[in-house]
Amino acid sequence: MARLRHRRATPRLTTPRVLFLCTHNSARSQMAEAFLRAMAGDRFEAQSAGTEKTAVHPLAIRAMAERGIDISGHTSKVYDGLMAEPWDYVITVCDDANERCPIFPGATRRLHWSFEDPSRAGGDEETRLAAFRRVRDQVEAKLTGWLATLSGR
Repeated sequence: MARLRHRRATPRLTTPRVLFLCTHNSARSQMAEAFLRAMAGDRFEAQSAGTEKTAVHPLAIRAMAERGIDISGHTSKVYDGLMAEPWDYVITVCDDANERCPIFPGATRRLHWSFEDPSRAGGDEETRLAAFRRVRDQVEAKLTGWLATLSGR
């Protein structure tokens, strides 16, 4: 009878890598990247990118500053150069990015979290800022739950 060898699990030697994708990499994905860094510290490597490149939205910067997180130095990136990199998680945070990036070759796990685009909000500045705050709070809550789920494994 053949003897079965039991292999021990190899401890993970690298930090899990997470890429957040949205259309312009100007608000939702920037918020998610910053929140993950703030919440999880060096337990994850977080980056964000978009299907198109624009500047980080000033109201996203203000909304995150209200939480004590400075994203004023962040820059917008497109995802093309990141596709071949190894990612443990690729998380789309808008429906457009989810539809445009159905396959991400470097991803181990693919998740989709749909958040409204706060930059589409109309009205005066306070009304538009309220839309960014709402999305910021939704992103924060989603990441809090996701991290709790991962730590429960």
